[in-house]
Amino acid sequence: MMFAGTATALITPFKDDGSIDEDGLRRLVDFQEENGTNVLIPCGSTGESATLSHAEHIRVIEIVRDQAKKAKIMAGAGSNATSEAIYLSKAAADLGVDGILSISPYYNKPTQEGIYQHFKAISEAIDIPLIIYNVPGRTGSNITADTTLRLAELPNIGGVKEASGNVVQIQEILRRRPKGFEVLSGDDGLTFSIMSMGCDGVISVAANCCPRTMTQMVKLCQMETFVEARELHFKMMPLFKDLFIESNPIPIKYVMKKLGYGNGRPRLPLTELSPQYRPILDLDIATLGLI
Repeated sequence: MMFAGTATALITPFKDDGSIDEDGLRRLVDFQEENGTNVLIPCGSTGESATLSHAEHIRVIEIVRDQAKKAKIMAGAGSNATSEAIYLSKAAADLGVDGILSISPYYNKPTQEGIYQHFKAISEAIDIPLIIYNVPGRTGSNITADTTLRLAELPNIGGVKEASGNVVQIQEILRRRPKGFEVLSGDDGLTFSIMSMGCDGVISVAANCCPRTMTQMVKLCQMETFVEARELHFKMMPLFKDLFIESNPIPIKYVMKKLGYGNGRPRLPLTELSPQYRPILDLDIATLGLI
């Protein structure tokens, strides 16, 4: 399996002047690798790709690719314009990444045929694996199981990050997927459940701050040691929930500031974590011994 295991959807740390904190990003890559993360994802939703310029987007991928010594790199390179997604995907491929994570077109609300043609065009423009990203809560449209499985037949499409929250849909993909097509959880809180059904791993927000524990839980699930995995799942459930107390990545950026990565501030239109929620995250940090 190419990307099975624990993948971290990396935050993009910023400096006080709003520029990318390159040193903080490099230290974050080191922190992830030291704690067992096997796939790193720069410029996903958690990495605030929507507010990065093209030059910044490519630079963040370049930094992560340069700094990583062991982990595979799956670069976020999606767009709601197929031409832009192809441009970013080619730029990432030229940097030597191992794969592309591509979000389903947002705002446009394409038909299922439009979604299929969008991903088909991207996959034909690059020679590295493309992972589809289904997150209806952000895009306004769902990639159905039938469309995902149709895309799975294309030679360069290697898997799907499923963040629909629709367990029946995910089960249908798992039941009918072709050999070698990876299904990755896009929801920390559902990872344990759908790995028990055969899901291959997770693309995780929480792994930014607790990569070792996420990696342990996923490895236990891979070994079908579900009793021990369930204990770790329940231990982390409050954090999984609280990291979405406001829009991602607002809460995780607050947590990562506490751990020494970035200033905690996302780019507008996202704002810093509201004061009333900070004690909740502080309790999670203390309970899990993150500092």
